[in-house]
Amino acid sequence: MDVSIRPVRATEHEALGEITAQAYLGDGLLDFGSADPYLEQLRAVGRRAAEALVLAAVGSDGSLLGGVTYVAPGSPWADVARSDEAEFRMLAVSREARGRGAGEALVGACVERARATEGLSGVVLSTQASMESAHRIYRRLGFARTPERDWSPLPGFTLLTFRLAF
Repeated sequence: MDVSIRPVRATEHEALGEITAQAYLGDGLLDFGSADPYLEQLRAVGRRAAEALVLAAVGSDGSLLGGVTYVAPGSPWADVARSDEAEFRMLAVSREARGRGAGEALVGACVERARATEGLSGVVLSTQASMESAHRIYRRLGFARTPERDWSPLPGFTLLTFRLAF
């Protein structure tokens, strides 16, 4: 499958928000299911696009396959990035498009953007322990676990971190 990566269009905000929400729900990544308050953030593509760069993966037929939020230093969307690091968040690919390279293409686009930014030393991300298919992508692209940076946004809920150094 041919996949291209570009900034999300305003007309795609709602659809990408739903792809993201359904990816997290479908994979059982939200403790409170459809009542989880994090769903609001997952669906808020317009807000993210106003404060960070949201990239979309698009198939050769123009179909929206997934997306990711690229977080530059200083962005309000940064969770674990230091001042010399980029971060990405909310990587999601529709169930129908999985296994076709869209997730890896989205991560690669974030890495390329960060490498092209002067003064950055790497890219970081947070992930859940259960997101094993995503972990395989990260490792394949050269990311390493950084357990010393793992963190808990909520009591009893720990996120793992990975970093790609330049």
